[in-house]
Amino acid sequence: MLKGGIQLTVMIGPLVPLTLPQTVLDALDEVTVTTNDVGKSGFQLSFTLSTQSPLHTLFLLTGGSTFPIVRVIIIVTLNGMPHILMDGIVTNHQIIPGNDAAHTTLSITGEDVSVLMDKIDWSGFPYPAVPAEGRVALLVAKYAFLGLAPMVIPSMLVDVPIPTTLIPTHKGTDLAYINELAEKVGYVFYIEPGPAPGMNIAYWGPQIKVGLPQPALSINMDAATNVESLSFNFDNESKGLPTIFLYNEISKIIIPIPIPDITPLNPPLGLVPPIATHLRPVRGVAKYSPPRAIMIGLAKAAKWADAVKGEGSLDVLRYGHILKARQLVGVRGAGPAFDGLHYVSSVSHKIKRGEYKQSFKLSRNGLLSTIPAVPP
Repeated sequence: MLKGGIQLTVMIGPLVPLTLPQTVLDALDEVTVTTNDVGKSGFQLSFTLSTQSPLHTLFLLTGGSTFPIVRVIIIVTLNGMPHILMDGIVTNHQIIPGNDAAHTTLSITGEDVSVLMDKIDWSGFPYPAVPAEGRVALLVAKYAFLGLAPMVIPSMLVDVPIPTTLIPTHKGTDLAYINELAEKVGYVFYIEPGPAPGMNIAYWGPQIKVGLPQPALSINMDAATNVESLSFNFDNESKGLPTIFLYNEISKIIIPIPIPDITPLNPPLGLVPPIATHLRPVRGVAKYSPPRAIMIGLAKAAKWADAVKGEGSLDVLRYGHILKARQLVGVRGAGPAFDGLHYVSSVSHKIKRGEYKQSFKLSRNGLLSTIPAVPP
């Protein structure tokens, strides 16, 4: 379907998907996969099929629901290296009339496997003497049949409730409860497909903006240019000084505490941070313990500090790599204010016959590069 050393593999089936035969893959017109740094990711497959194709029956049997479970795994192999873009569940399908009476377009949409964690309300299930980390691991273990493996980072606020005093209970669906537990300690939760087909990593921990950067995005550099478009926006007015307000029960006084937006896991990617023009309160933490309130405040502050936003598009064949979300990437040729390292907050893959392009969004917490030179 592709060229230049790129090969597309699509696997579809109940629970354990099988590779699509070439005849069906030939009918695949377009693949779209969107990966976000936090929350669910999604995909869409578009087939041009004969009105007599058995694929219509296969997806109509689901009745538009996720049960029976129809699983989709999308793999792109670039220069011999496989990259799992998506391991997801079909949530909807649509049949659109084609250009002639003998053909139709079958559009299949879905989300990553976390969509199955958001189906059943388990409210009231007790967890006696189990810390939040243990509860997350137990909930993720329920989905081992999807190849889901927990990566749980212990919080600084390990709190083991005494059963005689308090027994925590489940609230809502598994996904909603895990996200609630993450928010209480300033963490994030998402599903990362891989490292092998049929396997997934369920990450529950702090949002990390450090690590080795991906190959640089270059623009306005003649033959070295490897992106089709790249633009940036700097919004200094949105910058506020994150502040938590703690209630002291002894003195009955509310104490304001400013929160820094720089942490070891969220270092300054820009040399000149935006100037705070107002106080920005972190709401809902007044009755928490000071350590928990500060943890939540640090997470909020890191998110609010990203005054530099960028977006663009590239051709994977020219870039030579697959740009990934939740990692750093270098930028060259955009000017002194925006060159340097950026965090990739979102990536959308669009694959057609003979074409593989990506659109992306970047973020950073300041202007000017913190490194002397951006490696290619």
